[in-house]
Amino acid sequence: MTSNSLLRFSIPFTIASILAIAYCLIQVSELTVTAQTEQSAGALMVLTPDGKQKAQCPLKHTDVKAEISGFLSRVVVTQDFENPFKEKIEAVYVFPLPQNAAVDNMSMLVGDRVVRGKILPREQAQAVYEAAKTSGQVASLLDQERPNIFTQSVANILPGEKVKITISYVETLKYENGAYEFVFPMVVAPRYVPGDSTGAGAGFAPDTTQVPDGSRITPRPAPRGMRAGHDISLDITLDAGLAIENVASKTHDVSIERADVARAHVRLKDQATIPNKDFILRYDVSGKSIQDGLLTHRLSKGGFFTMILQPPERVTVEDITPKELIFVLDTSGSMSGFPIEKAKETMKLALDNLYPADTFNLITFSGDTHILFEQPVAATPDNLQKAQAFLTSRSGGGGTEMMTAIKAALDPSDKQNHVRIVCFMTDGLVGNDMAIIDEVKKHSNARVFAFGIGGSVNRFLLDKVTEYGRGEVEYVGLNDDGSAAAKRFYERVRNPLLTDISVEWNGLPVADVYPQRIPDLFSAKPVILTGRYLNGAAGTIRLKGKMSGNDFVRDIPVQFPDNEARHDVLAALWARQRIDDLMGQDYGGLQRSEMKPELKETITQLGLEYRLMTQFTSFVAVEEMVVTDGGQPRRIDVPVEVPEGMRRDAIYGEADVLRVGSSKNLSSFYSVGGSPGQVVTRSGSKSKRAAGAGGGGGGAGVGSGSGRGISAGGSGNVGAGSMRPSGTVQPPSAPPAARSVANAVVIDGAGTPEPPPSADELRRRQLRAKGDAAIVALIERLKKNDTNAAPTEARFVSDGKAELQIWLVDKSEKTLAELKALGFELMHDSKASMLVIGRVPISKLEALLDLKSVRYVAPLLKN
Repeated sequence: MTSNSLLRFSIPFTIASILAIAYCLIQVSELTVTAQTEQSAGALMVLTPDGKQKAQCPLKHTDVKAEISGFLSRVVVTQDFENPFKEKIEAVYVFPLPQNAAVDNMSMLVGDRVVRGKILPREQAQAVYEAAKTSGQVASLLDQERPNIFTQSVANILPGEKVKITISYVETLKYENGAYEFVFPMVVAPRYVPGDSTGAGAGFAPDTTQVPDGSRITPRPAPRGMRAGHDISLDITLDAGLAIENVASKTHDVSIERADVARAHVRLKDQATIPNKDFILRYDVSGKSIQDGLLTHRLSKGGFFTMILQPPERVTVEDITPKELIFVLDTSGSMSGFPIEKAKETMKLALDNLYPADTFNLITFSGDTHILFEQPVAATPDNLQKAQAFLTSRSGGGGTEMMTAIKAALDPSDKQNHVRIVCFMTDGLVGNDMAIIDEVKKHSNARVFAFGIGGSVNRFLLDKVTEYGRGEVEYVGLNDDGSAAAKRFYERVRNPLLTDISVEWNGLPVADVYPQRIPDLFSAKPVILTGRYLNGAAGTIRLKGKMSGNDFVRDIPVQFPDNEARHDVLAALWARQRIDDLMGQDYGGLQRSEMKPELKETITQLGLEYRLMTQFTSFVAVEEMVVTDGGQPRRIDVPVEVPEGMRRDAIYGEADVLRVGSSKNLSSFYSVGGSPGQVVTRSGSKSKRAAGAGGGGGGAGVGSGSGRGISAGGSGNVGAGSMRPSGTVQPPSAPPAARSVANAVVIDGAGTPEPPPSADELRRRQLRAKGDAAIVALIERLKKNDTNAAPTEARFVSDGKAELQIWLVDKSEKTLAELKALGFELMHDSKASMLVIGRVPISKLEALLDLKSVRYVAPLLKN
């Protein structure tokens, strides 16, 4: 494929950013450096009191250009770095790319010289980069931390100089029920990193015993109330080959130009968009049915192919066999606010669709894990009512101890002869994702489904746990219909489209075909196979499977040519699939940085031969003509945005730093309203310490040196306890209905999980679901006629009015009229999103949060 000529965009500082920063009135030096590590959280674009720009982020802009042809996409990402400081710097940026991307090129533009990156073994590439950095040469290094997380380092950028980095990748698009989907992730969301700390790093989390690279996958956020200082533009050229219908993005405002029925040009309306959520473009093609297709390439490296086989038509017979369904809800800090409410909405609808003969259970996890019933129970009205009440009591707070929940949900399947269907509802934001995938692989008698909730989900984790769990994942955005997602889940569970799929090649000269085990189809998705072929041949293959218990067979004629120069990207796609398969053979070792040597060597050689990014190969580029003076450059880490819909204080706390739970886990999330502490789970007669954070609900609680502990009922209720010599907080006793299963607190549904919350507590939870903690605290103070204002209030309240950032469900005339009726004074309207900034009388804050058109409200803080 050819790339269009790259357009150049000026990068004006947006009005929204100017407003936010003007109100912050933050004064910083031109370069702020942490004393111990000599690293900075990033130099941000700020204003002096006279309104002049004082400093800028070294990453100015990211430009994304995609060319889509059929089901293939070639994407070119250009990162513009610039040094606004008086000394040379090294810029380090942690950013996402799609989890299935085959990254096959990186180049660096310094002045008018283009330096093409070399692919080398990771350790060798890092040595070349460090040597160039030490010698004063401009150099760049691209590392892969996860299949969907990368680090770009650029050394020795001189004051006032610019460096452009261009990264290119190819991928296949997702296709389902007549629609294609193109996804470009824009931000690495904060991840919970379990384990004992082994040292510091540039990230907000340290490296730990469980996640040795924890600091490399947790970029620091921009300071509270400030923009990260860089933005993004996106331009897509689409040639579907068929008539295109219904091109749209629910996540961003886009402009669409149609050249003809089969082609379209899509751009972000705001070419300086804040990169704080995934971009998703969906479009339908005429006919609503994909056709069988075979793409081939055969030259010096041999023959490669990608085959797309259309799915069969769904048979309407529904399997009414009783099912055992286990719903697992993530209630951690990263889910606080919009995500957990969307997850609860979807889960409630899923519970409503249970058949009377089904059995089910409900598990929630954050810093600890809670199981509603000791065993799965029948879907009786009484049990469903208990489940709904239990679900209502959950709120976001604490860390994401997902492994315990995984084991609690999947371990019982090993001892039974029927299939257990487990559905996870989570954003998947953990650092031990590869260990979790490895755990799922161990439980062959379970089906794993997932709902990825939010705007910046860990798609690598959820794609893989459902692939190895022989299920399917659905991503539910904050604006998506939860009821539709729940209905699709039940359709898939009750009526799989095609299972036990295999392909007979009938003597055709093919080899190394991936995936080696074809996943079951639960929706109208094609079967996609990638492989090599040894020589030209023609024949017929046979696609086989089971559909509603009956045999399904389809014969498909194919032809592999002796020579085919087109479609050279197929070689990279095949190599990427083989690398993926090899990684899957030892995810546990990969997580511990102890992958089997033979697998590591094979992956490294594939990366070198096919010029691909892997965990063990990196791109490095060195400008040899220009040598700078002045010693080592100052490292500046590019900050990232807090993802849209995510509650900042539920993760970083009021102090804007990640709070520490216990010495066992220095990276647990900090929940709203609580203090750092420990949560005790019960395992037999022993008491075990687990990471957690208190007060925010969801099973989290407080354990302090004064001997306070949690009750096993688990929504943050605090009871008297005793401090053991080890420092572990021991509750006096668990409620009669609480038992332990797999290091998780089990709450017998026949008893009472916890005392019913008071009306005031229910109201507080309702307000916290839509409002920042500082706003809720102000509302409660006004109700009590308390005249002692918290120090935080002075930063966003003046003359009886609060200056706010308000995210809306829509910007209809009705919504704007409702705001005006509350005395809302508009200061700024972000045309590219559902954000408005303005003032509201503090007496109207509670009424503001009650508006259905209001999604979330946060203060616009001044320094």
